[in-house]
Amino acid sequence: MNRGARASTAGALGGMLVILTGCGAAEAPESGPPVIEHVHAVAEAPTGDALLIATHNGVFTVHADGALAGPVGGHDFDAMGFTVAGRTLFASGHPGPSTSPDLGEGNLGIIRSDDGGQTWAPVAFTGVEDFHVLTAGPDGTLYGIGSSGPELLTSVDEGVTWSRGLQLDAVDLAVTDAGIHAATESGLLHSSDGRAGFEALAGAPVLYSVDARADGRLVGVDVEGVLWETDADGAWVTVGVAEGPVQALSAVGAERIVIVDARGVVDIAPGGETVLVPLIRE
Repeated sequence: MNRGARASTAGALGGMLVILTGCGAAEAPESGPPVIEHVHAVAEAPTGDALLIATHNGVFTVHADGALAGPVGGHDFDAMGFTVAGRTLFASGHPGPSTSPDLGEGNLGIIRSDDGGQTWAPVAFTGVEDFHVLTAGPDGTLYGIGSSGPELLTSVDEGVTWSRGLQLDAVDLAVTDAGIHAATESGLLHSSDGRAGFEALAGAPVLYSVDARADGRLVGVDVEGVLWETDADGAWVTVGVAEGPVQALSAVGAERIVIVDARGVVDIAPGGETVLVPLIRE
C-alpha cells in the first residue's frame, strides 16, 4: 500500500507540542502552547472527532486541525496507562501536584472517566498499583500489567474486579476477537484467551508497540522505527518509517495510524503523512 513520502504540517490552525527535556515537573506557561513532558499513549476520543494524548502531566486533546488543548479538566496526573473502552476512559499512573487524594496517593490504580476526562473516579487498586500496560478488548474487557509484577490481569466488569493470569513480560498489548497479542523482547506473542499460554506469532516483526483495528488487523512499530500492519490475509507489510523513537502509537479507524515521534503527533494515512502538532523542545 502506497502511503506517500511527503509529510505535510498542519499550519496556522495548529498548536505546538512542547516537550521538556529536563527532569521534574513544570507548569505550563501563562501564554503559548501547552507543556507536555512525555507521551505515554494516544487514542481516538469516544466522540470520534479528536485524539486523546495521555502524558506525564495529564490528558490532552488534539483536533483534526492540529488544535492542542489540555490537560482536560485541569487534571495533571501522570497517565502511565491509558485506554478507551466504548465511551469510557480508563487510566493509571501517579498523581500530579493538584490531583485529588481520592484518586490515590503514590499510585492511581485504575481510574475512570465517563465524560471525556473532565472528571475521574477511583475504581480499583487505589494507591496500590500503577499499570504501565493497559488496553481494552473489543467486548470491553480490560487487560493490564501492573508495576508490582508481570502478571496479566483481566477485568470483565469495567475494572472493578481483576483476575490474575499468566506471567507475561510484555511492553504492550493488543486484543482482537482472535485473542491477545503481546509485544515482548523476544517477539510478538499470541494467546487465544490469556490462560492457555502464549506462543510466538509466526512471521511477525519484533514490535515494541502494538495496537489493533476493529476488524482485527494489527498495527505496530519495530525496534528500528519501521511501521507494520497486517493485511486482510494476515501477512505483515511495512506502511512507513518513524523519525526517532516512537513514544505512542494508535490504530485509528480503518486506515489511519497515529504516532508520536520526533516530529510530534503524526497522522499517517494512505494518502500521506500529516504532522498534526509539531514538536519543539525546551
